[in-house]
Amino acid sequence: MEKRKDEKTRTRDPNTPTVRMMVLETDEPHRETQSRRGTFGEILHKHFADAGEARDPPLGIETDRRFIIPEKGGAMPKYDEFEHCHALLITGSMYDAHGNDPWILELLDLLKRLWAHHPNMHFSGVCFGHQLLCRMLGATVAPSPSKEWELGHSKVSLNDVGKKLFRTDDDHIYLHQMHQDRVISPPTPESAKGLLAPDAKVEVWGHSDHTAVQGVYIRGRSFTTQAHLAFDEGMVKRQIEMRVESGSIKDLDHANQAAETAGLEHDGDAVAAAILRFFHDEDDGIE
Repeated sequence: MEKRKDEKTRTRDPNTPTVRMMVLETDEPHRETQSRRGTFGEILHKHFADAGEARDPPLGIETDRRFIIPEKGGAMPKYDEFEHCHALLITGSMYDAHGNDPWILELLDLLKRLWAHHPNMHFSGVCFGHQLLCRMLGATVAPSPSKEWELGHSKVSLNDVGKKLFRTDDDHIYLHQMHQDRVISPPTPESAKGLLAPDAKVEVWGHSDHTAVQGVYIRGRSFTTQAHLAFDEGMVKRQIEMRVESGSIKDLDHANQAAETAGLEHDGDAVAAAILRFFHDEDDGIE
C-alpha cells in the first residue's frame, strides 16, 4: 500500500504548532481534476494548509493520505498507523454510505475502534464521510424520498452553533453540494450504543431545504459537513458530468442548472478554517 504524506512546502517557523491529519480517500476525482489539482487528499491538504497559513498565529498541517478502495488498488490502513494522528478526515465518494460493500463495513469497524480507544482524536468527514461517521454513531442514512439531488451552489442556513463555529453573524453560508443520500436525523447517545457518553451533545449546525442535517458537531470529537468545502468550478462541473455519465443523475435540466452555478463564490475557506480550529481544540467554548 502506497503511503503518501503532504506537508506545506512554504517555509514555516519550526515553532509553529502543527496538526497531523490522516485523510482516507474513498474515491478518485475526474481525471482532468486529478491532473490539475491532485487527489482528493491532496486537494484537501492544500485547502487546510492555506487556512492554517491565513490564521493568526499560523497553524501547520501535515497530512497522511490513504486511498482505501480495494477494487481500485487501495487498501485499508491498519489501526496502529493512526497512533500519532490528531485528526482523521473521510472524503466524499460516489459510493453509498448506507451500503454494505465489504470495504465500507471494514472502515466502519476501524472507525469504531479508533473512536473508542483514541478519545483525543478528532473526526471529520465530507459528504460520504459525513454520512458514514453519522452511521457509525447509529444515525440512518438514506436517499432523498423524492430521489432529487442537491447539486451545485447551495444556501445552508446556520443556527447559533453554526454561527459560532464559522465565526459569522450571517444566518447562512453558501457551499457546493453533490449528493442524493442524506442523514435523516442526527445520532444520539442512545443510537451510538456506547460510543457517546449519555450526556453527550450532538449538534446539527445547519440545514437546507433538501437536507435537514448539513453537518454534525460533537465538541472535541466530530465536525462534519455534507457540502464540499474544497470544490472549485471545474470540480463541480466534472463531478456532475461523472454522475450523469454513470446514470446516477437523470434530471439533465437540474444538472445543467447546477453546473451553471459552479463559478459562484462560496464559503469553503470559512469551513476549512473552522474544521482546522476544531482539530486544534479551539472549540471548547462552543455549544
